[in-house]
Amino acid sequence: MKRALLVVDYTYDFVAEDGALTCGQPGIELETYIVDLTKGFLNEGELVIMPVDLHEQNDPYHPETKLFPPHNLKGTSGRNPYGALHNLYEENKDRIIWMDKTRYSAFAGTDLELQLRARGITELHLVGVCTDICILHTSVDAYNRGFDLVIHEKGVASFDSAGHEWALRHFEKSLGAKVIH
Repeated sequence: MKRALLVVDYTYDFVAEDGALTCGQPGIELETYIVDLTKGFLNEGELVIMPVDLHEQNDPYHPETKLFPPHNLKGTSGRNPYGALHNLYEENKDRIIWMDKTRYSAFAGTDLELQLRARGITELHLVGVCTDICILHTSVDAYNRGFDLVIHEKGVASFDSAGHEWALRHFEKSLGAKVIH
């Protein structure tokens, strides 16, 4: 079984205390786990993809404009990987696929599925934020496309603790994902 790691939206705007739409401390606490897991995948020669939210300032056609404050805006440092992950990405740009996404799911409007199928990937490991938004929607789409799912509990967080807990149960009970506790 070939596997890939998706590091979803682990950016400054979503994680830093002063980020535009931050998970705050729960997101910050993921840093070491995500960096170590990413290094492990890279050291094993396995695929690492970073699907990252991309927005335009005051986009009247994007549904999130009505729901959330501006975040992960094109051309801003808010889109940079958070903390030590930023340096790891910069050092491994040739081995990590950066993927702009404009919806919650990393599959919506991207070539993610093509990238995975071309490499024979059957198992997806997911980390990042937010557990109950982008991780959830990406997982549902992956499930519907027949991928096996592994969610790293120590690698996901949300600004909504109830949503986070609900999503962890949903991954396991409704999507058949393996949740690593």
